[in-house]
Amino acid sequence: MNPLKKHMTQGWCWIKMLELYVKNQHQMTIEGFLRYMNSNDCLLFKKNCTQVYHDMTRPLSDYFISSSHNTYLISGQLIGPSDLWGYASALVKGCRCIEIDCWDGSQNEPVVYHGYTLTSKILFKTVIQVINKYAFMASEYPVVLSLENHCSPQQQEIMANNMQSILGDTLLSDVLENFPNELPSPEALKFKILVKNKKIGTIEETIERIGTNKQGRIVEYEEEEDEEESEEKDNVTTPMLKENKEKELEEKKSIISNFISYSKKKKIRKVKLSLELSDLVIYTKAEKFKSFHHAQINQKFNENNSIGELRARKLSKQKAREFISHTNSFITRIYPKATRTDSSNYIPQEFWNVGCQMVALNFQTPGVPMDLYNGKFLDNGGCGYLLKPEILRNPKLNFSPSEFKHYNPTILSIRLISGFQLPSTYWNNSLVLIEIYGIPDDQTKQQTHVIRRNAFDPRWNETFTFTIHAPEMALIRFVAESQSTIGANEFLGQYTLPLLCMEKGYRTIPLFSKSDKFLLSAMMSFHYFSLPFKKASQESLTIPLCTYCFTVGA
Repeated sequence: MNPLKKHMTQGWCWIKMLELYVKNQHQMTIEGFLRYMNSNDCLLFKKNCTQVYHDMTRPLSDYFISSSHNTYLISGQLIGPSDLWGYASALVKGCRCIEIDCWDGSQNEPVVYHGYTLTSKILFKTVIQVINKYAFMASEYPVVLSLENHCSPQQQEIMANNMQSILGDTLLSDVLENFPNELPSPEALKFKILVKNKKIGTIEETIERIGTNKQGRIVEYEEEEDEEESEEKDNVTTPMLKENKEKELEEKKSIISNFISYSKKKKIRKVKLSLELSDLVIYTKAEKFKSFHHAQINQKFNENNSIGELRARKLSKQKAREFISHTNSFITRIYPKATRTDSSNYIPQEFWNVGCQMVALNFQTPGVPMDLYNGKFLDNGGCGYLLKPEILRNPKLNFSPSEFKHYNPTILSIRLISGFQLPSTYWNNSLVLIEIYGIPDDQTKQQTHVIRRNAFDPRWNETFTFTIHAPEMALIRFVAESQSTIGANEFLGQYTLPLLCMEKGYRTIPLFSKSDKFLLSAMMSFHYFSLPFKKASQESLTIPLCTYCFTVGA
């Protein structure tokens, strides 16, 4: 017999004998330990965070709300298809605010598409049918239909009738008895669908009209078209198009030009609104944002604002405390700038930092922004509503994300030891990035050294230290990559979660692909971290050893 084979056979026999002894002693074998490490009991994500545990009885303005932009699109903003799957997919992910762009259609049927573009059209009625089917599959908490309404009064009436007939009692069409003059809570609005749109008059006037015939009644008013930041339009470039035919190229250039021109307009216009549709708007009246001072004096409790990405960014940097004071009282929606024609996304964290409730992203576009979004809304059972931290709800704290000096920082120490069976690439030069997203002082990232030609069992054995000033605002993102000698590193997988949702002890971490798909693996990889927390310049508060395991695809 081959001496090496004989030695291996003897070693295997010893292992079997020891495992039999361990089992007889009611102790854990290596196989049992591996199974335990890969069980739900060892997930990194805290068990209580997988259930709804936040106080759900506070006003809607006290919550971050999972929100989608142009939900009907599943690719680009100018040429791609509109699809019902966009709504179904967002809702089953726990999204609670979805957008519907409504335009007059043929045969007196309103349609949904991105106006003045080549995106395809779908019937408004079928969109509402899909929403009715999927609205409460992932969460029992309220869904907001954010209408971008470009329809004539006649087709607005059809929209209202469609929503009433299809949604039935789930459609909120009257004021809740206990909330006549304040925003209700997610708890009070369970299994309800709210309409967000322009509205004529007050809630009291709406109540007086209940039971009356509103058919054909139209109200006309003047408004200033939404202001878009000029800088984002002046820098528009035509995206690269692959078509060879000059005619198609010119047509698409024209579409882009018309779309940007439409988005850039700013003038007073007359708007006609169907009373039938207007009266379906109760707690989510769309109101143009002028300034924080104007809102403080004039804005009603049920009026919501939508602010473009660039303007919101400028306000968050220059007037952060005023922004937070505004979002204490009023629901504020942030949407991507018009030049994101490829449906790219901004980093949502900067707007969460000032308390914006509806930070709307293009759910169809994978990348870091959606990784952060999916990770954040894993919390609270994935219900789509997260109670904002007290620093964003208590005006007395006078919080500003860029001037956070009132709290002692927390020191986060992470020890990463090894991995096993990472996805294989050409180079197999394995490394891990650990990224922190939160207030500006907390934003940072660190990485391991590169283990060359080893994706099977790379061993790093490195310790990383982070200073966290606002852990209640922070997200942590683990990214596995393969270093490339040419160009950017190759993405292997990632996992993102709120810092305060990390469990103590030996844990497993599932890795997800760019498209947020769970990466299955024939074998498991192990990463070991220790998480001692301590307050800076004070005695250390030690938390037991934490071992995290990446579950990855081979």
